[in-house]
Amino acid sequence: MTLKKITGFNLGLVVILTFAAFVDIWWLPGTRFWLTTVTTLTTFSFAFLHAGQNLGWRKATLLMVVVFVVSISFESIGVLTGAIYGPYHYTDRLGPKFLGLVPYIIPVAWFMMMYASLAIAEHLIPNHHAALAERRLLVSAVGAMIMTAWDLALDPLMVAGGHWVWEVEGAYFGIPLKNFWGWWLTSFVSLQVFQMLAALIKRDAPAEDPAPYRWVVFSYLIIGGSTVVINFSIGLPGPGMVGLFAMLPWGLMGLFAKRD
Repeated sequence: MTLKKITGFNLGLVVILTFAAFVDIWWLPGTRFWLTTVTTLTTFSFAFLHAGQNLGWRKATLLMVVVFVVSISFESIGVLTGAIYGPYHYTDRLGPKFLGLVPYIIPVAWFMMMYASLAIAEHLIPNHHAALAERRLLVSAVGAMIMTAWDLALDPLMVAGGHWVWEVEGAYFGIPLKNFWGWWLTSFVSLQVFQMLAALIKRDAPAEDPAPYRWVVFSYLIIGGSTVVINFSIGLPGPGMVGLFAMLPWGLMGLFAKRD
């Protein structure tokens, strides 16, 4: 089986697990926690395989390492100090934690959507009319916006599920607005550092038949869409509606974007 087929199989599993989550919520409550972990790991696997074929394995690994280091560092500082996102802490529902602060599954989740956000931003920002440094800034800024759009639906859902707790009552469905600035900043720094370091790496030989770009956009829409649907299903129509209007334009623009 080729890498392209394995990547497509992973994407198919993401779709199946997403529908399983809907079945769980509507008819079989009680398995949702392990489904969250398995879906996250499967989507991560898809993202890394897709990145390896389209960025090259060195750059895919670099992106993973940068996202892991930046996200777990920022989140650990956030939990310890309340800086960056606002005062919050994780419960034990997402499994073991790094230094007792941040579950190990969290940087995995950051990567699975960060790669999709980067891929969409790369296709939306023209290759011309800007110096290389300016384009990197634009890709980082737009990619961070695409990433943060997901959290508008995700954060209220995860709070409702008892995965993390805000220690103050925020303005956005109980969540501090500062949190979304923190998400954007974490994503921006991750993408900017990655692009700067990636410029120093010699590109791998391109894959002969890489997984199509649109597959990664589908992954963004599948994960984002499932977050929106689950919000509506558990009585959170506000965050669901916001997430829908925040994510759908990026996904549609990403699907129809043409590279220069």
